[in-house]
Amino acid sequence: MILEIVSPEAKLFSGEVTSVSLPGVNGSFQILNHHAPIVSILEEGTIKIAAPSFSFSKEAADKFTRVNDQTYTLGIKSGTIEMKNNKIIVLVD
Repeated sequence: MILEIVSPEAKLFSGEVTSVSLPGVNGSFQILNHHAPIVSILEEGTIKIAAPSFSFSKEAADKFTRVNDQTYTLGIKSGTIEMKNNKIIVLVD
């Protein structure tokens, strides 16, 4: 599935991922390939991204923390997510 993470300043990430864990207002939740459509509000916390490989822009690289070769995290203050047609769009602050 495709994940795009966008902040007011720039597109932070765009690429193929295997899973995404997000800090929802009612607790953390995970999205896997072919998840049902969803729209949700995110609260302060950490987005965890699992993917076979990662590529970040120079501006965005310092915002992500490497867990291992296939996992990175991103701290956020708030945001929204939409999953539809196997594409996730996350708007973050």
